[in-house]
Amino acid sequence: MATVRASRKIERAGVNALRALLEEHEHIVQEIDGGNDHGEDMIVNFTRDGKRTPYWVAIQVKSGKKYKRVNGYAIPVEDHFDDWRQSRIPILGVVYDMKKRELFWVNLTEQLKSVTESPGWVQVANHRPLNSETIEGFYGEIATYAGDARMRIRAATEEEALSEAVRARQGLDPLTAPNPLFEGIADIALRYEARLTVIRRNLIAALPMMIITVLMLWVWPYQIRFAEGSTDVPAWMWVSNIYLFMFIMSLVMFFEFRVGRYPIETGKWLWLIAGNFFWLPVIDSNGDRGWWGTFWIIAGIFVPSFGLKLLFVTFIRFAMDRIKKRRGLETGST
Repeated sequence: MATVRASRKIERAGVNALRALLEEHEHIVQEIDGGNDHGEDMIVNFTRDGKRTPYWVAIQVKSGKKYKRVNGYAIPVEDHFDDWRQSRIPILGVVYDMKKRELFWVNLTEQLKSVTESPGWVQVANHRPLNSETIEGFYGEIATYAGDARMRIRAATEEEALSEAVRARQGLDPLTAPNPLFEGIADIALRYEARLTVIRRNLIAALPMMIITVLMLWVWPYQIRFAEGSTDVPAWMWVSNIYLFMFIMSLVMFFEFRVGRYPIETGKWLWLIAGNFFWLPVIDSNGDRGWWGTFWIIAGIFVPSFGLKLLFVTFIRFAMDRIKKRRGLETGST
């Protein structure tokens, strides 16, 4: 036959003593099934004058000598640190001294909110007894804390209230409830948050380059058709010349954005050039050999050639000025 763990009697002693005390004072106790016990043994709804209040707590109960300390008691945090400190209802710790047959309590959520790392154990003072004489003060202290921390729960029926308390304990607040589809991805994102921040900044900086690239791919066949109908120059060469210039301009913008500068003038010229040349196939889809086609064919040769030289000269000069200024500051500081 199956055997019963020797420690079960000790564990149940504390739960039974606490439950008896709470129910004696008409508070509603819902024990948590062992399979769903993730750091708490019961959920309690306080009552006043026979009516439910909006104040709920979850309680972890410990019994036995191993929780006794010189100046009181202690409850192990183990892997419940984040759960207890972030719970939307107060998590209490109660230790049952079997020799004295007395209960002692501590607000685990309140204690753990004041630290950033798990302390391993939470002290339970021996001057914090929980009995028939102190239970009114116990309720008042918890109600004040829950009210100040906005941990009140309201529902039409006891069943709804219990369900809401369980959801709150599990973090299922509509504002903070996890989405199972993305929770794992979010954990990874938090782990590599600094690296992802750099990637995000780079993606924002690369936005003009990505837009231009997409437009180039989309407009390419129409540009080829326009050039073939307007000149004897190889169409792919004429289009590639324009595209290369625009891509280099967007590349310059990318590196300017990366260092925190805003190349407004370069951006204006880029969109002006792109707007005009991308618009050509719409105005003249097949191209022609008249003055219109000739003008834009010449412009498509001249603008990239002159613009590329101007771009390089301008930004090289900017770089030279920055180097001179930096060297001047270094010389002045020495």
